[in-house]
Amino acid sequence: MTDWLPFVIVFGLSLSITLILTPLADYLGHRYKIITMPGGRRQNEGDKRKVSKLGGLALYGGFMLTVLIAQLLPVPRMDPYEIVRLTGLMIGGTLIFVVGVLDDIFEFSAVPQFLAQSLAAAIAISFQIFIEYVNNPLSGQQTEPWPFIVTVTLSFFWLVGMMNTVNWLDGLDGLAGGVAFIAGVMLFVNSAFRVEPAQTSVSLLPLALMGTALGFVLYNFYPAKIFMGGGAPFLGYILGTLSIIGGAKMATILLVMGLPLLDAVWQVIQRLLRGRSPFAGDRGHIHFRLLDMGFSQRQIVLVYYCFCAFFGILTLITTSQLFKFIAMGVMLTLVMIGFVILARFTQARSSASS
Repeated sequence: MTDWLPFVIVFGLSLSITLILTPLADYLGHRYKIITMPGGRRQNEGDKRKVSKLGGLALYGGFMLTVLIAQLLPVPRMDPYEIVRLTGLMIGGTLIFVVGVLDDIFEFSAVPQFLAQSLAAAIAISFQIFIEYVNNPLSGQQTEPWPFIVTVTLSFFWLVGMMNTVNWLDGLDGLAGGVAFIAGVMLFVNSAFRVEPAQTSVSLLPLALMGTALGFVLYNFYPAKIFMGGGAPFLGYILGTLSIIGGAKMATILLVMGLPLLDAVWQVIQRLLRGRSPFAGDRGHIHFRLLDMGFSQRQIVLVYYCFCAFFGILTLITTSQLFKFIAMGVMLTLVMIGFVILARFTQARSSASS
């Protein structure tokens, strides 16, 4: 088998399966009335058009079926724990997918969703998907393995954080799926071409994510024909686990997902300060504020794509940990400036309307 053939098979398979399953998910959503209803923070045009919320079915099927078939490909497998970690990814992913579908039907409160996310994170950790060390940005060397309690705690918050980040990011047509595709590209390139030796078998996982995300975005980009609904936490779970499997690629994901992650942290802090549940959704996220300011969905989504892709590409053009650390600092500064500008605009508009 040629070097490129496994990549072509996995990407083509995940893309094809998702393109086939998405119309089916659209049909089932309308058939069983699992559709969006406007109200509260749900003011998307798709909510008013009563779009199917079963897009998670296509995401789950496209990714999971491809990953299973990819295990049959004759590619080098370096990690002795690869099958263990893959098992944990699939069990935890299945759990969060099932709960997501049930949430689409019954609309759970934040508590059962958080419990499901916690259990999925615990499953991943128990199957060897955890953060043992990071690269020191000053020396470029790996840190010593942390104590077990630190590893478990950090891994838990990382996985739960990614699930909620992608879930909250899924507020505009094509936003979460497109950003997940960009993140998948960066993880794939890192695993397949930048590390020595190449982690070919591991790189097939983000490649499957790429095909799945792209296939879904073709239906989900504005104006969306279908929403991912409870598939968003599943997508976040996959991103969180893939950033750990095959070696820590935290800098890659932190730069690609920096804007959504910082937005999520900012909203959690704001909700806690107001005495609200940190997991209760609202229209305080950046993409909602920009939409309320008059920007179109396509404009906002494309700006997100460019921002995430730009900082993600920085991880591919250099191996310097210090450079990546500086890039994170620049990104953090830009995002915080954006937060301040949006906060002042919102305050000025509130004052003008009162």
